[in-house]
Amino acid sequence: MSSAQIASNKSAASKSDLSRASAPELLLYAAPYSSAGPVQSALLDLGLVHKTIKVDLATQQQRTPEFLSLNPNGKVPTLLVDGVPMFEALAILTYLGERFGVERGMWPATDTAERRTANAWATWAYVTYGAQITLLLHATSERFAAELHNPAQEKLARERLDGLLDILETRLTEQPFMLGAAYSLLDLIVASVVGYGAMVGAALDRHPRVQKWVADFQARPAYAAGMSLVA
Repeated sequence: MSSAQIASNKSAASKSDLSRASAPELLLYAAPYSSAGPVQSALLDLGLVHKTIKVDLATQQQRTPEFLSLNPNGKVPTLLVDGVPMFEALAILTYLGERFGVERGMWPATDTAERRTANAWATWAYVTYGAQITLLLHATSERFAAELHNPAQEKLARERLDGLLDILETRLTEQPFMLGAAYSLLDLIVASVVGYGAMVGAALDRHPRVQKWVADFQARPAYAAGMSLVA
């Protein structure tokens, strides 16, 4: 190995050490099989050192004054970054992508067409698609009062979800992953929402590409570990 190569390797190692030393302390409050699962999966996919604290939703631990001081919504996930809390899964996942995903090849660089595409699809998943899942749940789920159940709203939600899945099916017919040839955090973001939708009644069987893509995503070790909070 030449002296130039040795110097280059030392420089790369030094940068890596500096990156680790400057990495923020990450503390995730989460509950198994909740919307915190994708955040835990992202932390694992990115190989980030972090600590996860399980919140017992059954005993309303998320409603204690201590927890509400971190997240006034009383929900998981809540992520502390160097002691400063942030909430909302989409905001946390986007932060992780921007802060750690770019250097790991799992999130597009700033001010690129791919970054704009990632932001658009991530918002589509949580806002556009997610709103119709909520409508479907209110219209059908036993988790909500019977007076909220409404066949007309169920029909509308299913029609809208089916149309949105048509759009996603086209995207995944053109390329194997959301941003092209390789898996990224955008796949995690969108597949997590679509997979949850399928679990609560938004069937994927009319969309074979989406169905396989979600199944492949859910077969990833980081997904199972993230949802169960097993590191």
